Amino acid sequence: MNYQIVSDLKQINWVEACAVIERAPLGTRLPEQLKQAFFNSYAGCMIYHEGALIGMGRGISDGVRCSGIFDVVVLPEYQGKGVGKLIMQYLLSELPKGAVTLYAVPGKEVFYEKLGFRKLLTAMGILQGNYGIPGHGYVK
Repeated sequence: MNYQIVSDLKQINWVEACAVIERAPLGTRLPEQLKQAFFNSYAGCMIYHEGALIGMGRGISDGVRCSGIFDVVVLPEYQGKGVGKLIMQYLLSELPKGAVTLYAVPGKEVFYEKLGFRKLLTAMGILQGNYGIPGHGYVK
C-alpha cells in the first residue's frame, strides 16, 4: 500500500487524531492536550492512506541517552499491514541511539519484540488516571 509519513505537525487535524486513538482503541484524548503532547515531543509522525489519518506515534528524549515512545496507534483495519512498523522505524531513526522504552498495550508485546524491544525487570511508574487502575493493562 501507499502510505504517507507526515512529520510536520502544523497542519494536523487534532480532532481526527483523537478519533484514531479512540478507534484503535487506546483511550480518549482531548485534541489540545494531544497536540501539546506531540509538539512537546522530540519526534512525531502521522501516517496517512489516501488522505485519511490511519496511525501515529511520538517519541520523547533527553537528546543523548534516554528516549521513550508513546501513543503508537494504528486503526484496526490497518493493523498487520506494516503501518505500525513504519511508525516505529521512523521514530527509532529520529531518536538518539541510547536506551528507548515504551508502554506496550497488552497483547502487542510480540510486535515490539520483533523490533528488538525486551521486557524490563526494573521498570516502575507512578501512573495516574486510567493508567493506574489495576486491570486496565498497565499495572498488576
